[in-house]
Amino acid sequence: MGSVIVDLTMSLDGFVTAPNDGPDQGLGDEGEVLHYWVFGGPWRGDEKRDFASTGVDGQVLNEALHGAGASVVGRRMYDITNGWGGRSPFGPCVVVTHRVDEQPDPASGFEFVDGVGAAIARAREIAGDKDVNIGGGASLVQQALRAGLVDELHLHVAPVILGAGRPLFGDLGLRLHLERVRILESPYATHVDYRIVPRST
Repeated sequence: MGSVIVDLTMSLDGFVTAPNDGPDQGLGDEGEVLHYWVFGGPWRGDEKRDFASTGVDGQVLNEALHGAGASVVGRRMYDITNGWGGRSPFGPCVVVTHRVDEQPDPASGFEFVDGVGAAIARAREIAGDKDVNIGGGASLVQQALRAGLVDELHLHVAPVILGAGRPLFGDLGLRLHLERVRILESPYATHVDYRIVPRST
């Protein structure tokens, strides 16, 4: 069985979006700065361009998109991205939502499941021996961490202080001990992988 991995980009001060994120607003006010590493440099949401990450960033992006057997995201993220145009960019993707009666077409790659624990269990079933990536949002990550369902954190830290937005860890109310297992750097992000050290009983 693979690992359950939180894989998210955040600012240096811990925000995963800028203020005013939402449907048709993307990552909020100039929040695309968080994903310069994905697009190979400065990019505005209204530009039409292909992914152009290279070097370390390209390696990390490829791992994130193709390394896992399934992904889990929250309904808010799904709605903000308009369901990524109707097809999952991550392969099989489980969406955590209370509105499971709104199931999308199975051909889209999305499946709606109620509850974080049930969604991760379903993603593990789909992934088999491969990893499961939790791609956000922040609330979903916090719920998974509190439930002890996460094995690793793969954080992409953009060189920006946003000052406000949606905090990744918020009021987590939980102490976690981490072991750094890898660090890679580019001009647009510092990619740090941590293993969560199991709590002693």
